Amino acid sequence: MITFKLDPKTGIPFYRQIIDQIKFGIAFGNLKTGEQLPTVRSLAVELKVNLNTVAKAYKELEIQNILETQQGTGTFISQAKIQISDEEKRNKLKEICNEFSTIAFSYGFSTDDIINQLKNQN
Repeated sequence: MITFKLDPKTGIPFYRQIIDQIKFGIAFGNLKTGEQLPTVRSLAVELKVNLNTVAKAYKELEIQNILETQQGTGTFISQAKIQISDEEKRNKLKEICNEFSTIAFSYGFSTDDIINQLKNQN
């Protein structure tokens, strides 16, 4: 299971962030075929968003055959294989790094400080 995190500062709608996190989770093997996702209600409560936000994300992923909802049982990762292009991976990492470095620089950290800290991460 993955831990969902939403960032209101990115300008990306929350439902889109949920969709991206599920797709990347599947592509990188953090979500497996048949794995059950949290209910719409429980994920909405956890993320402190409207139920419709989570429902919209799940519905879009169902339309793309990435998720399957079984009435009364839950929502599961389908058999669909997710391929994320190298370009899309690079763009996502660049977006994350830009946001991260902007915050770090605003606190006065240098690029070297950031690189050293990342190298020391486990």
